[in-house]
Amino acid sequence: MVKRENIASVRIFENSMAKPIYSITPFTLLDYPDYPACILWFAGCNMRCLYCYNPEIVLGKGKISIKETEHFLQSRKSLLQGVVFSGGECTLHPNLIQLARMAKEMRYNIKVDTNGTRPDVLRQMREEHLLDYVALDFKGMRNKHRHITVSDTFSTFEKSLNLLQKMAVPFEIRTTWHPDLLSIEDITTMVNFLAQRGYQGKYFIQYFMNGVKTLSPLSDRHCYIDPKPLSTANIQVEIRST
Repeated sequence: MVKRENIASVRIFENSMAKPIYSITPFTLLDYPDYPACILWFAGCNMRCLYCYNPEIVLGKGKISIKETEHFLQSRKSLLQGVVFSGGECTLHPNLIQLARMAKEMRYNIKVDTNGTRPDVLRQMREEHLLDYVALDFKGMRNKHRHITVSDTFSTFEKSLNLLQKMAVPFEIRTTWHPDLLSIEDITTMVNFLAQRGYQGKYFIQYFMNGVKTLSPLSDRHCYIDPKPLSTANIQVEIRST
């Protein structure tokens, strides 16, 4: 069941926000495959993932306006090739499409990091040719998804996965792993779920970040996964640091 405050947060985002961006990472070579990029961190989220290490972004308010963001993107055109829309959850913001149009006019490639709860936004971005790459979070199977995210949104993840498979847009799937929340058997079940739906490509496992503040206190455990036994003929499981 979605908590009352989560429903309220979604309603807030349905109204126009003057400052949707919490912060900007001006340069990264890690977050957009093959492109030097910046990251726009959108404030707020409709999930409360227990392992989330960006509580200040998820629970905070935006600090940077659309106009300030536009000026930043203009100033970086000669240095960057990509823009990553992340968060929080960027697809909640009505300003996302406006910013994506601006970025495309400046000839940026656009990547969206999403929890998959707004497939309608992904569809609109694709229809307007505003989407070049997507990273879709796979939190866990239905019951684990509900426990980890404190939301009942697994069905929208499924819709986003199905949509991305139909669209001619490169995308990846990724899961943040903490052994207190997901077992190796859970990961195996998730790989099988993807295989049954015809997914082909890389599936990234990201280790939980130790030693940082998270939305829920979790144990500091240095555990490791061998990706080779988890991979299939069509799905390559890889380990990626967060």
